[in-house]
Order: sequence, then structure tokens, then C-alpha cells
Amino acid sequence: MSETVHRDARIPEAMAGQRFDQVAAEIFADFSRERLKAWIKSGDLTLDGARAKPKDKIYGGEQLLLTAVVEDELRFEPQAIDLDIVHEDDAVLVINKPAGLVVHPAAGNPDGTLLNAVLHHCPALASVPRAGIVHRLDKDTTGLMVVAKTLAAQTHLVEQLQARSVSREYDAVVTGVVTSGGRIEAPIGRHPKDRKRQAVTASGKPAVTHYRVTERFRNHTHVRCKLETGRTHQIRVHMAHQRFPLIGDSLYGGRLKLPPGADDDLKDLLRGFPRQALHARKLAFVHPESGQRLEFRVALPDDMLMLLDYLRDDHETMR
Repeated sequence: MSETVHRDARIPEAMAGQRFDQVAAEIFADFSRERLKAWIKSGDLTLDGARAKPKDKIYGGEQLLLTAVVEDELRFEPQAIDLDIVHEDDAVLVINKPAGLVVHPAAGNPDGTLLNAVLHHCPALASVPRAGIVHRLDKDTTGLMVVAKTLAAQTHLVEQLQARSVSREYDAVVTGVVTSGGRIEAPIGRHPKDRKRQAVTASGKPAVTHYRVTERFRNHTHVRCKLETGRTHQIRVHMAHQRFPLIGDSLYGGRLKLPPGADDDLKDLLRGFPRQALHARKLAFVHPESGQRLEFRVALPDDMLMLLDYLRDDHETMR
């Protein structure tokens, strides 16, 4: 099967100076960079109605026009992987993702991903780019994700994400005592020396995270974070930048700090916590077909509940 896709968009003035392929990848984020680059080269994706090269510079204000045939994602195998489905209808699928599940196949993870799972659950997603996946969670982050089941639904959800009208709220447990909530506005881009990491950098993309305190402990804090933007590793990078790294974060956590006087059970738990303590607890968006605003919430997973219990007991014991 194949489907013809039609998209158009005006490039914001703020993107002036970037390459054509970089701008296309941000505006049409539901398609892979490789696919967009191929469409630019073939003339299916044009700039002000004319063919252009992927590396051509953007001045801002130009019109993007995409008319292309989307072939089935046949290179990805459907796989029978259990899904915790929170909601499903003809247009969308809302999933509570477990820790350890990679969202999209990539080098080092060719299969066994959420994409393989949703292709098995809904074979028609083979004709939707990225099998309907419009946003990601890190491998070891748990919680809510929405998947579009049709091309029209995907387009609608991507537009909502770009307009920042999708509401995403996360639970995180961080090292350090956060005194009050706040707003972090700091651009995020690739780390200049480590390709696996992101960093706050002047050349990065705009990124805004809001956070508030839920519960304080002796040396840690349970916070709620709300994303205004959706950069890679955004909460992890922003909280570490504020010197409140997430418990269990091997990339951004730095040296482990144990509460003085803590018992051995808590020390062992903190030393061995296997992932960043981050959970996508709430997701809200406008349904692509009905126009109704939907809101979903899922409880904390067992590992984070246990972590909070241990921190709470330590806090009470040492008061």
C-alpha cells in the first residue's frame, strides 16, 4: 500500500540562516530526515514552488510545499510485544510505555521497539510515516505516549505539537533540595564533545521547562515538570543544568550523592536505581477527529513509588 501526502507550511523568520533540510526536518517532524532529504532531491518537496538543494540557506518566510507518495514501512517487522493501552479509537492510540522499551528502531536497536509493537497491534500503521509515532520518550522513561492511527490524525497531532498546545507533565525525582518551583529557559543542542549527550548551549534550539515541588526529602525532591517545548532529553538536561540531576541518570547525573546517615537499604537503592527517575504522568491534546480535548493520567510505576517510600521513611527517621 501507499498513500499520497500533501503538506504546506510557511517557514518562520526565526529559522533564517538554517539549511533547507534542517528546517524541513523540524517543520515536518513526523517524517524521517532521510525521507525528507530524498524528497528535496526528487523535487517532491519544494521551496517557494521551486526545486532547491538540501544545503541551501533559508532566509525566512519561504513557502514549503510537499506532494509525495508515502510507501509502507515494510522494512520494519511487526512484533508481538505487549502494550499497556490506556485509550484507543479509530484515530489515536494512547500507550503507557514501560522502562526499557525503545520507541523507534535505530543503530543498536533494530527491532523489539514500540514501533514494531504498534505495527503488530495495528497493521494499517504500515502506511503512516514512523508508524504514527509523533513524539518520543527515552528508552528508560515511563509513561504516556500518543500514536496516530491515520495520516490525517498524525498531521493534526504534529501541528498541535508544533503549536505547543499538547500538554505533557512528568514526575521526576532529583538529587538536591529544590526550594521552590520555577521556569527554565535554556537552549538545548548536541553536546560539543559527546555525541550521545545533549547540553545547554547558545547554538541550541529554544527549550522551556516549568517545574514545581511536590515533596521534599532530606537530600532529594519529587518535582512535577511541564514541557513547553520537546527537545531531546529536555527535562534531564534542564534539571542537571540547575544542579538538580535526576536520580539514576547515567548520562547527566554526575557523581552519586548519598544522604548522610542514610541506612544501607536506601544507599543500595540509590546506588542501584537502574534508570532516570522520570515518568510521563499526564498527556492532553485535541482529538484529531472529534475536536474534543482529551486528558489522560497514569500512576507512577512501582520502582519510583518504592524510591519515594524509601526517601520518605529516611526523611521521617532523621527529623
